Amino acid sequence: MKTNVLYNKTNEELQQQLKELKSELFYLRFKHATNQLTNPNVLSNCKKDIARVQTILRQRELNISVEPAAPAKKSGKKAK
Repeated sequence: MKTNVLYNKTNEELQQQLKELKSELFYLRFKHATNQLTNPNVLSNCKKDIARVQTILRQRELNISVEPAAPAKKSGKKAK
């Protein structure tokens, strides 16, 4: 999930998103424990999404304004 999309959501929408992600993580853990999970990377992606949402909510609580980072520029140096 892109952080740009999350920054455009309201606090209520983020709270709802957080509840959905936590319930999804709950079911993914059960699937992983019973070896029904085909892609274990889904677990870590879900955890990272939860962390992103919680970070944005905390930033808003502390009134910290963060602008999305610009894309990284490649250096003009050539490898030898």
